[in-house]
Amino acid sequence: MSAVVSLRDVHKRFGQVEVLRGVTLDIAAGEVVAVIGRSGSGKSTALRCINRLEVIQSGTIEVCGHAVHDPALDLRVLRQDVGMVFQSYNLFPHLTVAENITLAPRRVKRTPRAEARSLAEEALARVGLSDKIDAYPEQLSGGQQQRVAIARSLAMHPKVMLFDEVTSALDPHLTGEVLKVMEGLARGGMTMIVVTHEMGFARRVADRVIFMHTGLVWETGPGQMLAAPQTPELKDFLAADL
Repeated sequence: MSAVVSLRDVHKRFGQVEVLRGVTLDIAAGEVVAVIGRSGSGKSTALRCINRLEVIQSGTIEVCGHAVHDPALDLRVLRQDVGMVFQSYNLFPHLTVAENITLAPRRVKRTPRAEARSLAEEALARVGLSDKIDAYPEQLSGGQQQRVAIARSLAMHPKVMLFDEVTSALDPHLTGEVLKVMEGLARGGMTMIVVTHEMGFARRVADRVIFMHTGLVWETGPGQMLAAPQTPELKDFLAADL
């Protein structure tokens, strides 16, 4: 299978600190990849570079045929193919759920209002929140707001979804709600890169787990590798997680 996401020798610095030190990886269409590692290992930075929220110093990144490293890249076109969900929901509090979801399709794709409303209904059905379409964010729990954030990305019909620690601000019950939605997307064939501390999700759902350490892809393999780590660094990380 050809890669829909491809990183080659990617380096990223913040000032004098090199956060990514030559990351190379390929992700195939329909693959679910969980990225794990300690804080500061470079996992969230790698995700932000894939969506060009950060500019790399050297190397190449290709996503859905877009040369992300190219300074002339059209970001609007890239972000029609790549959806991203963050730890903070970033919903507009003065807009209803429907308005939050339809904002990008209407502005970026010039989707007519009625068609955009249908997109919102379809996306909310996928995250189990059809009854909240006219609610405001303040009327929703944290887990529901995060599911709306996922629906907002789905409404653009992306080819790749990026999830950056989307459950870290949620309690265990709400975390379960959001992970259930993500498992459903995985079963539906969505290409997903998930930065997470949820080891159970990584074992159960991911086709491949990537352990990042000191800005490098340190160890990679199927979810079962978490039961038999090959490097002392991954073993220590998992022991600390327990």
